[in-house]
Amino acid sequence: MSTGMLSIIAIASIVIWLVVSNEVLKTENSRSKLITLMTAGTLSTVILTISLFQSVSFKW
Repeated sequence: MSTGMLSIIAIASIVIWLVVSNEVLKTENSRSKLITLMTAGTLSTVILTISLFQSVSFKW
């Protein structure tokens, strides 16, 4: 994956997790909105983690 695409995914992931944090702090939070945001945040984090491990070369 290109560096530009990973940067966009990283920024989107940060924004998603900030929105999740704000949603959790609300007194009246929408459970379905929270589940959707958590799923999107987890998916973007998994994509970033996989691309990180693919770019690291393990030398023994």
